[in-house]
Amino acid sequence: MARRLFLILFLVFSFAGYAQLRPGFDKEEYLEMMRISICSVRDSAYASDFEKPKTHRMLYQSGNIGLENSWDLWTDDKGTAVISLRGTTRSAESWLENFYAAMVPAKGTLQLDKNTTFNYQLAENPEAAVHVGWLVGMAFLAREIVPKIEQLYQNNTKDFLIMGHSQGGGIAYLLTAYLYQLQRQHLLPEDIRFKTYCSAGPKPGNLYFAYEYEALTQNGWAYNVVNPLDWVPETPFSVQTLNDFNVTNPFKDAKKAIRKEKFPRNVALGYAFSRMDNPSRKAQRNYEKFLGKMTSKLVAKYLKDLKVPDYAPTANYVRTGAMIVLPVDEAYQKQFPSNDKNVFLHHVHKPYIILASKLSFP
Repeated sequence: MARRLFLILFLVFSFAGYAQLRPGFDKEEYLEMMRISICSVRDSAYASDFEKPKTHRMLYQSGNIGLENSWDLWTDDKGTAVISLRGTTRSAESWLENFYAAMVPAKGTLQLDKNTTFNYQLAENPEAAVHVGWLVGMAFLAREIVPKIEQLYQNNTKDFLIMGHSQGGGIAYLLTAYLYQLQRQHLLPEDIRFKTYCSAGPKPGNLYFAYEYEALTQNGWAYNVVNPLDWVPETPFSVQTLNDFNVTNPFKDAKKAIRKEKFPRNVALGYAFSRMDNPSRKAQRNYEKFLGKMTSKLVAKYLKDLKVPDYAPTANYVRTGAMIVLPVDEAYQKQFPSNDKNVFLHHVHKPYIILASKLSFP
């Protein structure tokens, strides 16, 4: 009996430091991810105002790839690794990635350069579509990230946290979906566990992408942490047309029903319907024209051989995933009074860390 008790205690204490990832939002875990994210900015003056990561050390830091994207790999030396995705920089190409906001199908092929193609699947629904700029950024990053995951897995690391703030959060959505689909296709081991923290993340795709992402990560495996005074999670702006509804909907045969009405009721209803329907369709076409075709010409200055799938006929961007909305109180508003001069006042790391530290739940 004593020998068995000793064995149990030995196992408990031996593996206590190797706890697996747990589902659910963890405030301290998020704050550690933010400290890591600050290091990913790669600006020593910016980072000097913050604590350094407490429980992780860096294993790898990439160079600038794609449209000036980069990522870091960290470990806690206890079986969990962190993939940290950098957000927007001051460079023109980094901002172009944000403005390249037409949507493409969530399954397809990108040509990254003359010799490299990237096959991707982020959802199974053919109507699912995502932000093309962040998809391109994700593709360049994933070509480095996936081999690193496989390498760490061989050394018995099976738990991975994915972290991205701002643009990094937008890319984190897509990377998470991509990695889950690789597991479904048996291209990554199914016993790898991913947990994602998007922070100040924008809207990554349409409703059909959101549905699948949320189904893949539900029950506590992915969050977007939002400061309600931050404008970035409100972007890209959304355009919803009647084509964005499910096939079964009451608007599909509206024109036929209107034509069956008696004159002059049919004329009046037809006019009213067109006045409501046509502007959104025109806005969607302009979205594709200006934030797709025209912006792609600017992107070509940096990625001259890039080819993307045909744009999807939608711009119905939606909030995606489980949200952790940070509490804005009077003290915060006094410390960070809203103004028109600093548009990133509520968006950078500092206000997020201050607000997250005040959360009353773990």
